Amino acid sequence: MVKTHMLDPHWVLLGAVLGLAGSVRYAFATVRGTARPNLVTWSLWAAVPLIGFFAQLDAGVGLPAVQTLAAGAGPAAVVTCGLLTRRNLVRLGRFDVVCAAVAAAALVGWLVLDQAPLAVVCAVVADAAAALPTLAKAWRDPYSENLLFYVLVGIGAAVTLMTITSWAPESWAFAAYVFSMCAVLGGTVFTRRRVLRQPGPGPVFQG
Repeated sequence: MVKTHMLDPHWVLLGAVLGLAGSVRYAFATVRGTARPNLVTWSLWAAVPLIGFFAQLDAGVGLPAVQTLAAGAGPAAVVTCGLLTRRNLVRLGRFDVVCAAVAAAALVGWLVLDQAPLAVVCAVVADAAAALPTLAKAWRDPYSENLLFYVLVGIGAAVTLMTITSWAPESWAFAAYVFSMCAVLGGTVFTRRRVLRQPGPGPVFQG
């Protein structure tokens, strides 16, 4: 396997810190009422990376697993804050339940597969299905999201990708997905705020 990278592998620690900083920002926004997390999305965003972290440890991935750990620990903090301030939670509908079922099915597939590349695909599918309710919410109500979260987590994922030393799918695929997901969700929030031009909890780049 070819090993090449643009940054020293220890830079992944910076990526993890950025991801955690974004999640802490979202958690504080949830407490203040300027962000309203969807529990389907955030619960699965916590579960999938945390399970993936232990899978990466078993696969001997190394430092890139730190970013995966941060990707799960941050959403877990958001879920905790959301449960403590229940008035800020998004009411779950049928679409949320369907997405949760798809994500759960993909997660089960991931856990029972022995081949790492296929397991990574299932992990990405599970996480993406979990993201759909938040994507729909970001389109309807972009001011219920924290833009800075997606910026920081996306940058953190990009830093992680630049530290990859092994281009086996289990090493890079999840970080690549996180970067893409943040680009889509962050871009949706930013664009919809510009289109709606309605009063919100601060300037357009408010989290």
